[in-house]
Amino acid sequence: MDGPLQHVLFALGSGSLVGCTLGLIGGGGSILATPLLMYAVGMRDVHTAIGTGALAVSANAYLNLAGHAAKGHVWWRCALIFAAAGALGAYLGSSLGKLVDGQKLLFMFGLLMMFVSFAMRKTRTAPDVTAHSLTMAVHGKTTAIALLTGMFSGFFGIGGGFLIVPALLLATGMPLINAVGTSLMAVGTFGLTTAANYATSGLVDWATAGYFITGGIGGGIVGTIAATRLADRRNTLATIFRGVIFAVSLYVLWRSYIAL
Repeated sequence: MDGPLQHVLFALGSGSLVGCTLGLIGGGGSILATPLLMYAVGMRDVHTAIGTGALAVSANAYLNLAGHAAKGHVWWRCALIFAAAGALGAYLGSSLGKLVDGQKLLFMFGLLMMFVSFAMRKTRTAPDVTAHSLTMAVHGKTTAIALLTGMFSGFFGIGGGFLIVPALLLATGMPLINAVGTSLMAVGTFGLTTAANYATSGLVDWATAGYFITGGIGGGIVGTIAATRLADRRNTLATIFRGVIFAVSLYVLWRSYIAL
């Protein structure tokens, strides 16, 4: 198989996996995208992989948002608040992230992923909470958490779903399936903000991003269907979420440690 064809096929396949993950758990897109772009597709520069992955994940997140919205999983007020407040944090964080050595950035990224996978074990949903029962105080808390989450998202060049879903659970106590659907607006917005910042520095591979997005369309449909079927099995969905984060964190830490 020649090089260019192999590049396209790996980009399409990687995009499909990322789209499926976004549809299933509302996050994990970028924590998979950056390693896949580097270790499967073959990108050599960490920052270009981050910028390209952020753009592809942003597009796939918005596409998956439509699927979850059609099934009633999105709490729109929370989605808009989180996206707006977090976008500012994402811009500030991505500006700082471009100044940090790429391999050190990946190593810190892996540590953060591992921390979140353990922290998620203590996160609980409130069975009686609804989109209409949230108070102004809760929305204020959501805004503050969104700003901080956006900064981490931008700094590490990720859509931030694996941070946004736990953050939404922490701020509101909403059911996990709603956190998954609601998170996708913020994932798309954070990723787009980060990608735009990286693009100004020429750190986006547009062709590869296009292949990634194309592959993600089919994967997103599969992931959204699976998430809907698992909606009533909260422990299963949460276990999948934590397992994906933990497994990828080990791989990223291993690869980045070798490169340091």
